[in-house]
Amino acid sequence: MLDSLKKVSVDSNESGGKPDISRERSAALYAKAKTYFPGGVNSPVRAFKSVYGTPLFIEKGDGSQLWDADGNQFIDFCCSWGPLILGHNHPKVREKVISVMQNGMSFGAPTALENELAELILNNNKLIEKLRFVSSGTEAVMSAIRLARGYTKRDKILKFEGCYHGHSDSLLVKAGSGLVTFGETSSAGVPKAFADETIVVALNDRKAIETAFEEFKGQIAAIIIEPIPANNGLLLQEKAYLQFLREISTENGTLLIFDEVISGFRIGFEGAAAYYGIKPDILTYGKIIGGGLPVGAYGASAEIMGHVSPDGGVYQGGTLSGNPVAMAAGIAQLTELLQPGFYSDLDKKTGEFVAAVQSFADARNYKFKVFSIGSIFWFAFTDQEAVRRADEIDASSMELFKKMHRELLNRGIYLGPSGYEVGFISSAHTKTDLENAKRAIFDSLEAVFN
Repeated sequence: MLDSLKKVSVDSNESGGKPDISRERSAALYAKAKTYFPGGVNSPVRAFKSVYGTPLFIEKGDGSQLWDADGNQFIDFCCSWGPLILGHNHPKVREKVISVMQNGMSFGAPTALENELAELILNNNKLIEKLRFVSSGTEAVMSAIRLARGYTKRDKILKFEGCYHGHSDSLLVKAGSGLVTFGETSSAGVPKAFADETIVVALNDRKAIETAFEEFKGQIAAIIIEPIPANNGLLLQEKAYLQFLREISTENGTLLIFDEVISGFRIGFEGAAAYYGIKPDILTYGKIIGGGLPVGAYGASAEIMGHVSPDGGVYQGGTLSGNPVAMAAGIAQLTELLQPGFYSDLDKKTGEFVAAVQSFADARNYKFKVFSIGSIFWFAFTDQEAVRRADEIDASSMELFKKMHRELLNRGIYLGPSGYEVGFISSAHTKTDLENAKRAIFDSLEAVFN
């Protein structure tokens, strides 16, 4: 079929950098996809609108490597947007999934695998007592918001500009991720009445939080935040600020929700909450708990979770919740994460990688910073020592990232196609991988700045 697709030309690199990789087959597939899907994609950021060329169609992933439809090979730092902490196609995950699939792939009924994965999580996470599996991070957050409203009998939610919590209506208000990539702050199709129930404030602004609680006294059901905001750059918050959110929530009878769809099980098995030593009321997790397959979860104390149907009046359900294939992948992946030294080894590897890149940039006085925490990193064209708010990101710097992204692809390095997206290192990244990646990054930075 590929040979029969119309050949489509792609941009040539006229900037003097490394010649562009072949994208002939990917470009042809994209042209075909545009006849099927809006924008040719099933998730907006995949359209490569913020970088050069057409999207790459991926055919294979193994360990730290990706291969596209044109046979180009890349060291992958996207890791399916974070959950592939063991890398692609990990043998233990693959074998567990294949074994379970022999007995069927979906039942819409309970299986022992749900118990096994829940026990694995709850026995090693002191922050939650009960949880509910769902099918995505968006669904987990949507359900957590409904639970907070049902529990407190209040309607308003307070969120932060630049934090992304999935695409449910009331949270698509000044979000990060793809919305910022396209220069938007909201989404068409979201009723004003929904948006009016969402209070949006800037990150790292205590006065704004205090004002919100004064203005909407007794009306705020929950504060929701990514404790490690990683959908609009890596906007690392100070522990004292997160502790302030915990205290003001408690004082006002408001629930604190930590959206750990990215940071959960990535920063550590108990995520950012344990990293900062702050216990939220509700936590949400994403597909890292399913080895990258479609799954999510929300959890809290037994008392709060007791309000979820069928025990309580807050309804939430799903035919694919607790899907056996996703549960199997999660059991295999999380078992590996619990091995002694897993996180310390991964953090050390990331720290050395980040330090080398920053040292190279500093030695040449490049306006470039690498922000990182755990095994998450973000390349920013800035000279700021800290970026804590969305409005502190220079939008014009995305043109420099656009050039860097092209240079990196041409040197076999795959990053998310937006300068607002973060990168991830997995346990599958070898010392050789990281040395090769560093050289490619060095050469790309020189091409961008020179």
